[in-house]
Amino acid sequence: MALATCSILFRGLLDSCNYRCAYCSFSHSVPTPDAIEADAIALERFVRWIRRNTTHRLSILLAPAGEALLHPHYQRAIEELLALPHVAKVAAQTNLSWPSGWPAALAPKARAKLALWCTYHPTEVTLAAFLSRLSRLDDLGVPYSVGAVGAPDQLPALEELRDALPAQVYLWINALKKQVPLYTPAQRRRFAELDPLFEFNTAPHPSRGRACACGESVVSVLGGRIQRCFFVPEPIGHIGEQTLADVLETRPCPNGDCHCHIGYVHMPHLGLASRFGDGVLERIPTRLPRPGSR
Repeated sequence: MALATCSILFRGLLDSCNYRCAYCSFSHSVPTPDAIEADAIALERFVRWIRRNTTHRLSILLAPAGEALLHPHYQRAIEELLALPHVAKVAAQTNLSWPSGWPAALAPKARAKLALWCTYHPTEVTLAAFLSRLSRLDDLGVPYSVGAVGAPDQLPALEELRDALPAQVYLWINALKKQVPLYTPAQRRRFAELDPLFEFNTAPHPSRGRACACGESVVSVLGGRIQRCFFVPEPIGHIGEQTLADVLETRPCPNGDCHCHIGYVHMPHLGLASRFGDGVLERIPTRLPRPGSR
């Protein structure tokens, strides 16, 4: 009998990044050696928990607060997770700035289960360097999406990025929520031309009492605490005490609204999960929407 499927979003204890983007709260934090060690311990404990939870076929997204793949313990953990037969996929959010040599060092069978959510930050990396990293992923057969923050002053750079990307690569734009009221109609139109799903990201979606896969077939792990999602802080378990099967149940959303893609994409009435299909974690649609459409 086929295993039931479940997606798990993991966020460790670090909230730091090697980039210094003006719009990001993580960009001014440098982790201490003790913080890196504590995070490595938490990640190792998570991998052990995944190893034990064989009742479901799992897809995992590493969703750090900042950039995590710079650290060798994340690269090792990904390799261990990819080797597990009940893990169908490991995806990760990253700015692609890890040292060269990874993920080329992964075995081909492991790379076939890897997918990346790649972020472009024009003030921190040249377009040529970013595209070179993507080219390496193409050579390795690693699927990816590409995205950026919707800063109006970076629109020309993002349009240049779109022109340089292969047509089949989805480019998503995360709206700067506090600046959305200040976007001009022309700016919103240009962002929507880059990302046909951009308008979904410009306003919170009413969610209280609405059906959501979070808690039922999607859970988030913050360090070791199991939550239905990162935006509902009440724990539903802990990886040191509960198995995955212990915590899964139908849970309508208790929040008034949902403002982040990794949350509202799991609300069935929006129709986004079916649009992304198997690529929901790495933000790759199964079919590319037309510019300006929803």
